[in-house]
Amino acid sequence: MLILRSSWVRGNGLLPDRTDLRELIRPWKLGSFAIGMTWLLYGALNYGIADWDVGISLLMGGLTYLSAPWSVRTLLSACRHRPPYWVLKIGIAVLAAWIVVDGVYVLYHTALGNPMLRAENFYASSALYFLAGSIWLYRGSVREFVSNARAVLRHG
Repeated sequence: MLILRSSWVRGNGLLPDRTDLRELIRPWKLGSFAIGMTWLLYGALNYGIADWDVGISLLMGGLTYLSAPWSVRTLLSACRHRPPYWVLKIGIAVLAAWIVVDGVYVLYHTALGNPMLRAENFYASSALYFLAGSIWLYRGSVREFVSNARAVLRHG
């Protein structure tokens, strides 16, 4: 039986590392997160959708910011490079996405006795989760991104 020790889990890249956590404090990522949260909160207060409220916006939006870049990076790396335990890495990344997109949604609305539009939420939230993860995937500043993009366009 395999015992998952924290050093083994960290050493095999099965969970976010310090680099992933440091990336969360980049000003452009925090700014884009603030813009996204503003839109979510505006929608919760103004669109009148039965299962969209401030609480679920804060929970799902915050958890998306924390986990989506790591999930997308893990999926891309595992599919492209097939490192050791790549299937396990894909499973953990997909599980993290499912927890944020559907698990938290169901727990929150069940606890509060709210109506749920589960399928509709799943489609919209999973698309937003992976879109946000793709936007926040880049490790670097805006200046570094522009420099890298110019280099690719010059040599592409």
